[in-house]
Parts: sequence; C-alpha cells; structure tokens
Amino acid sequence: MNTQELTALLDRLRAEPHESEWLEFKANRFEPQLLGEYISALANSACLLGKPRAYLVFGIADGSHAVVGTSFDPQAEKGVGNQLLPLWLSLGLHPNTGFEIHPFTYHGQRVVLFEIHPAFDQPVKFYGTAYIRDGTSKTELARYPEKQRQIWQRRVDWSAQVCERASLTDLDPVAIAKARAEYKTKFPAKAAEVDSWDDATFLNKAKLTIQGAMTNAALLLLGLPEATSLLSPAVARISWLLKNERNEDQDYEHFEPPFLLNVDKVLARIRNLTVRELPSGTLFPVEMSQYDPWVIREALHNCIAHQDYGLRGRIQVVETPQGLTLTNVGGFLPGRVETVIEQDAPLEIYRNPFLAEAMVNLNMIDTQGGGIKRMFQAQRRRFFPMPDYDLSQPERVAVSIQGRILDERYTRLLMTRTDLDLRTIILLDRVQKNLAILPEDNKRLKAAKLVEGRYPNLVVAASIAAATGQKAKHIRDKGFDNSYYRDLILKIIREHQPVSREDIDRLLLDKLPEILSQEQKLTKINNLMQSLAKAGLIRNDGVRKYPQWVWVVSENN
Repeated sequence: MNTQELTALLDRLRAEPHESEWLEFKANRFEPQLLGEYISALANSACLLGKPRAYLVFGIADGSHAVVGTSFDPQAEKGVGNQLLPLWLSLGLHPNTGFEIHPFTYHGQRVVLFEIHPAFDQPVKFYGTAYIRDGTSKTELARYPEKQRQIWQRRVDWSAQVCERASLTDLDPVAIAKARAEYKTKFPAKAAEVDSWDDATFLNKAKLTIQGAMTNAALLLLGLPEATSLLSPAVARISWLLKNERNEDQDYEHFEPPFLLNVDKVLARIRNLTVRELPSGTLFPVEMSQYDPWVIREALHNCIAHQDYGLRGRIQVVETPQGLTLTNVGGFLPGRVETVIEQDAPLEIYRNPFLAEAMVNLNMIDTQGGGIKRMFQAQRRRFFPMPDYDLSQPERVAVSIQGRILDERYTRLLMTRTDLDLRTIILLDRVQKNLAILPEDNKRLKAAKLVEGRYPNLVVAASIAAATGQKAKHIRDKGFDNSYYRDLILKIIREHQPVSREDIDRLLLDKLPEILSQEQKLTKINNLMQSLAKAGLIRNDGVRKYPQWVWVVSENN
C-alpha cells in the first residue's frame, strides 16, 4: 500500500469507537515478546470474527485515538538472540500466516502499522503458545477451548476427505510407479524399504491414503481419468489454450488426472521456442529457450496445490505470443506476493494441506514453501522479466511469465550488476514494464543511480544506457529539456502565426518521451504553452481576430 492508501486505512481505524479483538493501538511502548503475542492474538481473533486483516498500530494513543507518533523502528530493533526483529517474529509464528509492517508519516507524525493476516485452519502460536483477544485484553487461547475448536474447524480440508466409492483399482498403475520413483528421489535413504512395500502400504506411507482409504488427493494425483467423476461436484481439470496476438483461440486441450503424469503433458503442449536475444551483445547467450521448464512446472504445481476445488473451477494455462498465464480459483492466502518474497521465513499455509504434503512427498513442490521466491530468482538468472501476479479478483490467482525480453537496458543491467538484491530487481522490473512504484522506492533507485526521469515516469539511468549502447532509445524515452520544446513552440508561432493547438500538437507529439501516454503528452504540451503565456511570450488571440482559438507571439516580444 502507498502512503495515501495507508492514510485512508488509518483514518478508518481511528474512526472505530474503541479497540476490539482485531484492533490494537499503542503509543510508543515496545517489547519483542509482547509484540509477538499480540500478533498471535490478533491473527486468531481475526479468524474467529471473519476479518480479512487485524491491525496493531504504534503512534496512536489508546482511548482518545490521538496521533502521538512513535520512535519505534521495527527494522532497527532486535529480537531474542540478536536476530532482526521481523525475522525473529516470523520464525516464532507457527503457522506463519503472514504480516506486513508499514512505517509512514501520518498527520505529521511517524506511525508504524502492522497488518496481520488471520489464522487459517489452525491457531497461530508464538514460540509454542497461542493467544487470543478477550475484548481488549490478550490472554492464552488454551483458556478458551471453544474458540480454539472453532479455529480448528474453520475450514475442512477437501483434499483429505475420503472418497467412499473409490478403491485402489481407480488409480493408474503407471502413476503409482512414477510416485514410487519420485518418493525415492525425495527420500533416498528409504529407497530399499520402498521397494519392499506393496501399493497399499506405499500409498499410506506417502500420505496419499488414510489407513487404506482413498482420499481426494490420491485421485487428483494418481487417479485414472475415468475416476474423475468420483470427485464430483469438484472439477479436476487443467486446460491449455493457445491464443494469437488478437486474443483469438487457436488450439486447446484438456487434461484430467493423474496430475502427477499429466503435468508433463501440459508442458509438452507449450511451445517453448528457442529465441535469439540481444544478438549484438557479447554478454548474453545468443540462443536460449523462452521459458525455464522448472518455473512453469513450479507455477502449475502451485495451481494444483492451492486450487479451491469447492468452487468447481478449472486450472488454466493460456499461451500467447507474449507469454504464459496460469490461473487457479481461490484467493491468494498470503495476501501479497511481496510478503512471500521479502520474508525470510516462508509462509506455511496451504488451502489443501493434505494434498500439499503429498505433493511434497512426491517431489512436486518445495517442502520449505519457498517456490515462489525461487521462481523470481530463476527469472533473474535468465535476465528475463519477473513473474507478474494478478490478485485483483478475490477468488482467482493469475501468474504471468514473459517469454521475451521487454527492455534490453534492463537485461544488460542485470548482466553487469550482479550485486543487485532481488527486491531492487523486482522494482527495476516494474520500471521496465511502466508499472507504478512507491515514492520511497523511487528515491531508493535514484539514490543508487539506477533510474532517472520525473516520478512516476521513470527510465533506466543514462549511465546504464550509454554503457550498453542504448543511447538513442534512452533519449527517446527520457525526452529533451523543456527549453527545447518551448523553443520549438516559439519558432512555429513566429514563422506561421496564427497557429492552432492542433498545429502545435502535430509538431511535438512524436518528439516527446515515448514512455509517456498520449494523455500525458497532451498535458505536457499544455503546461509548456501555459509557461510561455505566463512569461508574456505568446498569447491566445482567438477571441479578438480569428474564428477559432489560435496562438500568436505577444506584441511586446
């Protein structure tokens, strides 16, 4: 959230009549242990109340809700063992459902707002103890067994449910053999033991079945296609669609279980072409594939693990000339992708925990929960654009993976600056895509001399463009000094007056920075003309002499 959004949020929070189970105000007092306990209590209370977030705000007085400011700086404080406070808090929360820290200036005072994600299907503990809010007080959740039970029962794991009509004969023998091989790859020390297990024993050990009973997870990963009807009304389908540059359908194919095998068939349909990038450069490989197969596989496995099968939707893989977009139904549980990228302690929540554990055992997803961050790192190593997550719809997650280089300057920058951290690279990726970044991020990139231009219209810095032979494109993106454009306006008016606004637009539009939209270009021309008029150099003379609004040189110029 930017400062404007945070200000509006805090306005709403201060308008609450008093603190509540999901809202706590603090003036300036800070103790690491108590802070972690409050996060646990607020997360659990938000779950019970059905709140999408809970909030803990430093710099606001309790009771009066007056803005008093705070000197508390979470990034500078330490937890137990001299660990940085945010990391120490993250490591202590189990499961770590996520929180974001927002320091910002509010009514002239510094405040710090903790945005806390609710518990999902089990209580959030802090270093072994779960807490809850009783009115405005914090206490241990164990004192309230009914509330504890409600959190545990908040959601039923669909993937762990037993499918009464299914049996071992509904599973694909080839998929079972593949599952055994992947299980041994994941747990090499058990390889000899696995070979001695019959199929029923193996499925129990791999946590695909429960005491021999077939679960929905087992049918998803290993089930025969004809057994899909046993999962009804849930939909178990992955659809691949090929579209052209006009978004017209060109081809499609649907894939049903066993997903353990058919993920490879989906990947085989994707046209992972060999492309030639930056042929004039010496640092970049001449040829490489459009996509890293591991990145696509990881994204698709995440769709399977996080799909809300109760919504009866399908997983989609849409291929266009620009790239791939993978979607699944169900909200993004961590709330923000930045939370997953920035926190050193991975989030530990899954919509289908039984299915997720089985996929870990079959070597399909990362047991550490860091797959999304590794996708970003993989794209960085290839010098390709970062994945884009679209979370605009509450019950849908879409991730797009570009199959081409968008801006050679960005790519060459990654080649020459191997010291850049992932957060900086993600910001630069937004710049190359002409996406907005926060004002504080703009200051950070400019301080590092990585970008230039008037915020929010940023481009890669001139030094980078010059070093990579992209000077001409850099000038087209950045544009010229305002004095250059004003001189052109004066010149056309002096030589051809009276001149209409349309004449001036035709003169300047193709000379303004390419990074600006048409509307932004027209606004800039208007500002340039107004500055000349205020300086007394030109005037609008349409009313006195001409039938339309036109511009002429002022009489005293």
